[in-house]
Amino acid sequence: MRRIVTALAAGLLGVTVVAATDTPDVGWQSYNGGSDEQRFADLDAIDTGNVAGLGLAWYADLGSSRGLETTPLVVGRTMYATLPWSKVVALDAVTGEEKWRFDPEVPGEFALSACCDVVNRGAAFENGRVFVGTIDGRLVALDAETGEKLWDTQTTDREKPYTITGAPRVAKGLVFIGNGGGEYGARGYVSAYDQQTGELRWRFWVVPGEPGKPDGAASDEVLEKLARETWFGDDYWRYGGGGTVWDSIVYDEELDRLYIGTGNGGPWNRVIRSEDKGDNLFLSSIVALDPDTGEYIWHYQQVPGETWDFTAAQQMTLADLEIDGRKRKVILHAPKNGFFYVIDRTDGSLISAEKFVPANWAERIDLETGRPVETEGARFRDKPFLATSGASGAHNWQPMSFDPRTGLVYIPAQQVPFLYTKDEKFRFEPDLWNLGVDMMSTPLPETPEERAAMKEAIQGRLIAWDPVAQKPVWKVEHEGTWHGGVLATSGNLVFQGLNDGTFQAYHAGTGKVLWRFDAKSPILPAPVSYRIDGKQYVAIAAGAGGGFALSLPSFEGPRTWPEGRILVFALGGDKTLPDTPQVRRALTKVSQDFTPAQVEEGKALFGQVCAACHAMGTMSAGIVPDLKRSGVLASKEAWKAVVIDGVLASRGMAGFGDYMTPQQAEAIRAYVASRAHLEAARQMADK
Repeated sequence: MRRIVTALAAGLLGVTVVAATDTPDVGWQSYNGGSDEQRFADLDAIDTGNVAGLGLAWYADLGSSRGLETTPLVVGRTMYATLPWSKVVALDAVTGEEKWRFDPEVPGEFALSACCDVVNRGAAFENGRVFVGTIDGRLVALDAETGEKLWDTQTTDREKPYTITGAPRVAKGLVFIGNGGGEYGARGYVSAYDQQTGELRWRFWVVPGEPGKPDGAASDEVLEKLARETWFGDDYWRYGGGGTVWDSIVYDEELDRLYIGTGNGGPWNRVIRSEDKGDNLFLSSIVALDPDTGEYIWHYQQVPGETWDFTAAQQMTLADLEIDGRKRKVILHAPKNGFFYVIDRTDGSLISAEKFVPANWAERIDLETGRPVETEGARFRDKPFLATSGASGAHNWQPMSFDPRTGLVYIPAQQVPFLYTKDEKFRFEPDLWNLGVDMMSTPLPETPEERAAMKEAIQGRLIAWDPVAQKPVWKVEHEGTWHGGVLATSGNLVFQGLNDGTFQAYHAGTGKVLWRFDAKSPILPAPVSYRIDGKQYVAIAAGAGGGFALSLPSFEGPRTWPEGRILVFALGGDKTLPDTPQVRRALTKVSQDFTPAQVEEGKALFGQVCAACHAMGTMSAGIVPDLKRSGVLASKEAWKAVVIDGVLASRGMAGFGDYMTPQQAEAIRAYVASRAHLEAARQMADK
């Protein structure tokens, strides 16, 4: 029982009393706030009437220079946050004072296999232990009080391009964890480990492996019975197949089931992956498993024969809804493909599905079959297909929230058009991007008019969605995209951070902005709220980075970003954030002449190998070095030392000597030098 101080009477002998109050501490002990994964905080001390008085109570600089995607956990008076490179920090949840820090010492070269930055979305907590996955595929258990490592288990084959960026889940004495790497040739699976020892209990593979070679896993029977016949050709298993369980894993306490959301195909393009035939189970699916054994219960595939990078790995929310006059136990799901699904979680049957953003790859979902009615030409077999919402997803990993009071789901949605063009020169390259899609087929915008048009086409919005009526109740449009996740509270508020660095509170019923704060850095993850000593706090992580920020061209050019921070707010908070001085290096001048053939070859190689981190067209935002401004660019020998020999591998820039020749590396240098020359000419023209 916490206590508050109240004055009995003014001046009465100067006596005060301490009166008891029924306001127990409320933490945030799991990634999405509870086993139902609703991202809803039943706290109302901060509400629509007083949220304008919210201020920064404390902040903690974390010493990180890459993207922060963490959802902090709050247990007791301690906050646990995961950082880039899979580090973990424990902070005092009231003051921000650091209690301990853990570094799993991930080798820098593992950044090569991280499609979307060396990020980590969160940890799990149970029975005094903190569990975290690492970029190099380990699962680590830490003592929550001291940060001491209790066990460390390798969950992946380190010789293959697996990574872990998602948060583990815990239940029934087990830790559940998946992995990523579908673009690189990985074959997806989810595993369960003993919380006390780290011993593997079971594993479920998402897609079939080499014919005639069972895995000895929980998935063996169902893969042979249902999945194998949906794959075609001699090479699908050599490509890995994809289907990685890189984000959403949900334990249903009521039904005692585990739900996993599975990823895209590898390569993306089904023409290459599976002779353009078959549903390719269990790609882009929700699969229900027995949590004790990993045995298959049911599945629902959202995108049969997936070919657009339309994953079903996005957050699954559990709820009980009244639909057509009866209570239904449902999964609410807004995946990449642009349709909002309501699925009966008892048997996996589809209840309803409607578009929550314009999505032109399919006309609708047939409720009888559960399958999409695809648009003619959407599979880009013979000619390119311009999707209104493409591989970045109508909703990506940034969490949505469900308010059981309003019955609304609040979705951080986006539209990023994408031109799908078959890669006619595809050749499988183990450990590198293998999409089967020509990433350089879209011309880069060069003129101010072209850049303005591209920015206008990229849209973000916060949508309040009625899952029963399957329609929006309100929308708030945001400039740009890749905005942060969402938190709903019983104070009738919805909180969201934006890519432009603002943190905002909305009226849950109308979408009206009631409060905003300049965080001075992009916000990617979702906030959390907790109560200690009767005081409600709202916390969010801010830090530039993530796959979208690294790969999408920045029209403003590189800038200097502040290091990642945890920001914690309370009524009456009065702290301020320091400004970050901007330092921009000059463009590097390269005196050597390159042939047009070298530049063209380098352009293609840059798109396949470099653009995921250094941005399309070398148009970096500065989170990782802008190569046009790198001193290394001016020297053939220095460039080779970095790109081929890997002298900066410990800093995350792996060497590519196993994947390309020095001549190919020099072709990439030629392309980057040409882009530097073009940018210098543009700057001169603007003067």
